[in-house]
Amino acid sequence: RRHLHEHPELSWQEHQTAAYVRRQIIALGLSPRDLCTTGLICDVPDASGSTAGPKIAIRADLDALPIQEATALPFASQSPGIMHACGHDGHTAMGLGALRLLIAGEAPPLPVRFIFQPAEELATGSAAMIKAGALEDVVAVFGGHLDNRYPCGTFIVHEGCVNASTDTVRIEVQGKAGHAARPHQCVDAVVLASSIVMQLQTLVARTVDPGRPAVVTIGRLQAGTAYNVVAGNAVLEGTIRCTDADTRALLLDRVAAIATGTATTLGGSARTTFSDGVPPVINSPRWTAVAREAVLAVGGQPQPLPTANLGAEDFANYLQHVPGFFVRYG
Repeated sequence: RRHLHEHPELSWQEHQTAAYVRRQIIALGLSPRDLCTTGLICDVPDASGSTAGPKIAIRADLDALPIQEATALPFASQSPGIMHACGHDGHTAMGLGALRLLIAGEAPPLPVRFIFQPAEELATGSAAMIKAGALEDVVAVFGGHLDNRYPCGTFIVHEGCVNASTDTVRIEVQGKAGHAARPHQCVDAVVLASSIVMQLQTLVARTVDPGRPAVVTIGRLQAGTAYNVVAGNAVLEGTIRCTDADTRALLLDRVAAIATGTATTLGGSARTTFSDGVPPVINSPRWTAVAREAVLAVGGQPQPLPTANLGAEDFANYLQHVPGFFVRYG
C-alpha cells in the first residue's frame, strides 16, 4: 500500500499502477488480462481448476486525485499535485492481499474474478470495464471503500442504499448585456442566475419527501466581464444527489423547470443540461447477509449505516447488471 501511495496516478493515467498490479499477479502464477488500457482482470480457478462458468467478482479501484500531499509521511506522494487522498491505494492493496489469501487457501467453490478498475474518481471507469467484458459470467460482485469517519476495524454492513446517485447540472443563462449606468436597457444575467440559485434552495425542502435524503448544490457560478458592465450571460454548475430513482427523476425535471421558469419570468432564458451520472449503490439482501456472516467469521462486528451517505461511487454501475454488496471499512 505504501508503494502505491508514493506513486499515485490520475484517472485513465494509471499505467505504472496497473503495471505494478500486473507484476504482483504474475508473480503469484496467474495470468491477468488487460482491459481499457489501464485496467485489468484476473480469474482465480475453482476447486476443479477451472475459471469457466459463473463466478464471483471482487473490485478494487486504482486512481488518485489531483491534490498536493502535505502529510510529511515517509511514504508521502512523490508525484507533485497528485495524491491517494481517497484510499484507492488501500483498495488496490486489499485486492492484491485477498488474491494472495485466496490462492494460498482452499480453492473456492466458484471461480473468483478480481477487477482492478481505473477512473473511479471520474465515475467513468466501471462503465468502460463493463463494456469491455469485466462482468462476463459474473453472478455477484463485491467492493468496498475505506472511510475515516468510522473507527479502525469497523465494518459497515448495510442492506439497501449505501451511496447516492449523482448527476452534474449545467445551467447556461442568457440575458442582455449593457452599461451598468443603464440597467433598464439590459437583462442582468447575474440577477437571473442568483434568482435561480435562490429558487433551487427550496426544491428539496418543499418538493422531496422528507424521508428521502437528497441534496441540490450549485458549486460554481461564473458571470460578467467587467465591474461596470451588466452581464449578458452566466453559467451555473452543480450536483444533484439522492438515494432512489423516483427522487432522482423528480429533481432532474424540477431543476430544469425552475431554471427555465425563473429566467423567463425575469426576461431572459436558460438552457439546462445534465451529464451522465451514476445511480445509487443498492446492496442486495442476499449478498448483504453473506457479507455479514463473513465479517462475523473473522471476529468483526458488522454495523448498519448510521446516516444516509450522499457520496457517490461508480461501483453502482456493476450493480445495474448483477447483484452484489459494497462495504465501508473504518
